[in-house]
Amino acid sequence: MKKILLLTVLPLLLLAQATNLVADTKIIPGNEVEFADADADAEGWLKNFDEALTDAKEENRNVLLYFTGSDWCPPCKMLKKDLFETSEFKTIAAEYTLLYIDIPRNRNLLSAEQMEHNSNLLHKINKKGVFPLLVVLNDKGAQLDQYSGYSMDGKVQAHIDFLNENK
Repeated sequence: MKKILLLTVLPLLLLAQATNLVADTKIIPGNEVEFADADADAEGWLKNFDEALTDAKEENRNVLLYFTGSDWCPPCKMLKKDLFETSEFKTIAAEYTLLYIDIPRNRNLLSAEQMEHNSNLLHKINKKGVFPLLVVLNDKGAQLDQYSGYSMDGKVQAHIDFLNENK
């Protein structure tokens, strides 16, 4: 009986410990890892929902909202490389206001305010917590369409088609 109890409780304790290790991870100067969030501003992605809607209204275009887990989601990391870093995407992106919503497991990657902002949008727009998720909103914030997932096979034509259909 004790062995069964031990075999049941031990995995739960190990899982709890692993979760704490990820949450307590600190970035050591000189050992920074480049995450998509660090590049978001340089690539024209906004990080604030209200700013994105204001820009979309001023420019008369839709908002492309991208939910990612930059430090833990392998499909998100591959989609960045296979789609977002291509010249084809950059051409299409010029017709959108880009909004980048990162939900990292390492809470030290974002400020507390940014994490709260992103979590609120996650619960409001991405209720199922799907990653990666592309959502197209109109300039009033109404959802027009969404596309989820990535198979990590380098084939992004479905994503390109989605973006071209929702400009």
